[in-house]
Amino acid sequence: MAEIQLKSVTKSFQSLEVIHGIDLTIRDGSFTVFVGPSGCGKSTLLRMMAGLEEVTSGEVQIDGTRCDHLLPSARGMAMVFQSYALYPHMSVEQNLKFGLENQRLAKPEIATRVKKAADILQIGHLLNRRPNQLSGGQSQRVAIGRAIVKEPKAFLFDEPLSNLDAELRIKMRGELIALHKRLGSTMVYVTHDQVEAMTMADQIVVLNDGRVEQVGSPIELYARPRNRFVAGFLGAPPMNFLTGKVQGQSVLLDGGAVASLPGRTIPLTEGAPVTLGIRPEHAEVRGGPLLVTVTTTEVLGSETIVHGMAPGDAPFTVAIRGISAVKAGDTIEVGFPPAFVHLFDETGAAIAATDDWRAAYLTG
Repeated sequence: MAEIQLKSVTKSFQSLEVIHGIDLTIRDGSFTVFVGPSGCGKSTLLRMMAGLEEVTSGEVQIDGTRCDHLLPSARGMAMVFQSYALYPHMSVEQNLKFGLENQRLAKPEIATRVKKAADILQIGHLLNRRPNQLSGGQSQRVAIGRAIVKEPKAFLFDEPLSNLDAELRIKMRGELIALHKRLGSTMVYVTHDQVEAMTMADQIVVLNDGRVEQVGSPIELYARPRNRFVAGFLGAPPMNFLTGKVQGQSVLLDGGAVASLPGRTIPLTEGAPVTLGIRPEHAEVRGGPLLVTVTTTEVLGSETIVHGMAPGDAPFTVAIRGISAVKAGDTIEVGFPPAFVHLFDETGAAIAATDDWRAAYLTG
């Protein structure tokens, strides 16, 4: 296990700077997920930690010791790539052994490590097969096994599930979570899939344009995003945003609806522009002030996703539990439970709420 620290890390490709002075601590034994849109620098940051990309400036440290000058093999990390990168002419067992044989470990030690990894991943019955005889999920287990046999200080995963179908991805997510609990190792995982981030991580790092937007637990980022970017990126369907102006303890929305927030102090001047955000699952369809014209619906069984337009041609989505009879052309009245309303100023920064969000979000 290891604590990984990034100190003022930058990365430039010629004159183009893609990572802008990132400071980050990845706790020992944590499951940290880098998430963000394509091109935000997730994989580049991971590759710099692994030593596959040079750091332009700043430091990468493992357990307090600087390592960015070391070769990848000397850093004590193991990386699992998006492509399985298995040697096609070797059996599964030979693929698992290959790196250890190059390190010239003793044969009994190699055999012990391979058996341990095979037992953990339940691939003992596959050891004599070739990669072309494996399914996608089996190939991914072998790729992870090659990392486990190295007994690294930290595991680095670069979108390892993106080539799998939806059902297998869900299964493999559960297996990776169980693997982390079993090994207790530091794991850093890159994905563009926010569902993976929310379900797997104990710490999420949201990246945008080579900068860290927010770091925290999944529930913290979901319930109290620091800015509009984080609020809109995490959550499926994404958060709704409506523009308006401050009116006492309310927001006068463009189009005339008033969102009342009793007990909420809005630290902006009267009439100041503000953006109200609310997640589809928190919007109430119970005679609220906002009239939304339904355009389409998605009946998923456990819930119905209703897409519509609010006054001012603002798109608005509501998630209704169960199967709803709402249909295209209907008008629904949407309300805003104050505990679930997010407010953002002109810069996109969140305006702190006074309510105890844990009481509102945590159930049971």
